[in-house]
Amino acid sequence: MDQFSSHRLDDGISINAKTTAVLVVDMLHDFCLPGGAMVLPGYEALVGPQNEVIRAVREAGGVVVFIADTHRPQSRREREFLKRTPHCIEGTAGPSIIPELDQAADDIHVVKRRYSGFFNTDLDLTLKDMLVDCVIVIGVVTNICVRSTVHDAFFQGYKVIVPQDCCAATGPREQISTLYDISTHFGTVTDSTAILHALKTGAKIDNIEIPA
Repeated sequence: MDQFSSHRLDDGISINAKTTAVLVVDMLHDFCLPGGAMVLPGYEALVGPQNEVIRAVREAGGVVVFIADTHRPQSRREREFLKRTPHCIEGTAGPSIIPELDQAADDIHVVKRRYSGFFNTDLDLTLKDMLVDCVIVIGVVTNICVRSTVHDAFFQGYKVIVPQDCCAATGPREQISTLYDISTHFGTVTDSTAILHALKTGAKIDNIEIPA
């Protein structure tokens, strides 16, 4: 660990399922499925552990939130499209949740227009109305939309947990770097197995060691 980040305070984190929400970020047709506008290869490896976390939190009385990047075709200057290929256009299949993920009728759906699930959405208001104080952030991509959502969750005062096997970045370097920064400054990086164990037993979740 670098000298600056070594000042991290790590006592482990306890979670209460009834005050916890899983934020599923951008597991969408345009980012995952063949023919999508900006496909991240290998999404299939995420689906199994993601579904385990989603089901475990839901069954324990927690909240599941699907966050979908969605853009209006009429926009004259869409900020994301200044940097990225047009994607997730409203009215197309692009911003729809991939069918492999476990969804329930009472899950919450949030539309976002920028990278963060919190920016100019009602996500924070919704979570606070549901007495949520801890978020488990999963999805794609780790170094862009997951990271932006994690930052804003931390800034809003939530406990933040990121299971590394439930998110993927644009490359290995970006995955390691982002998870390292999250674990040292914004939250707890773990894996789906530790989350399932904590929900079942009440055990604390510790940061896993991410190489600097």
